[in-house]
Amino acid sequence: MDLRKVIREVENFPKEGINFKDITTLMQDGEAFKFTIDEFIKDLKDKNVDVIVGPEARGFLMGTPVAYGMGIGFVPVRKPGKLPHEVESYNYGLEYGTDTLEIHKDAIKPGQRVAIVDDLLATGGTMEAAAKLIEKLGGEVVSMQFLIELEFLNGRDKLTQYNVNSLIKY
Repeated sequence: MDLRKVIREVENFPKEGINFKDITTLMQDGEAFKFTIDEFIKDLKDKNVDVIVGPEARGFLMGTPVAYGMGIGFVPVRKPGKLPHEVESYNYGLEYGTDTLEIHKDAIKPGQRVAIVDDLLATGGTMEAAAKLIEKLGGEVVSMQFLIELEFLNGRDKLTQYNVNSLIKY
């Protein structure tokens, strides 16, 4: 299935010069959404994954159905102040400044095999930060799954130590 046909592109959003890939149109198409989730599961089935992690917010939309389909748990990674229990934090650099991600300290058990699922791989900073959080808790990142990879931003270069799979490359 050509998933590009069901992803709307919005020019100049959120600012001039950005060509935004809107996945809401893919999620509205039941056949395309099911195909997407099934493709993630197919790639993960032989990797002995214990838990799926999804970064806020579209990682929740992609990751939870994958976890459900595999019969395993889902763990959210969020921006600061969003998780109600004790958290582990990771600060990472952006082009202009820094950002922080958080995960519950008890969400990943030492030795658990983790797959991170998200909608988009851009510069790789968020994924690298999510992986570092998982590893800080003793988990092993066995795969990173993306619906879309923006190859011109070279995000994969930050993730060379991980198994990276993307369904669509631009």
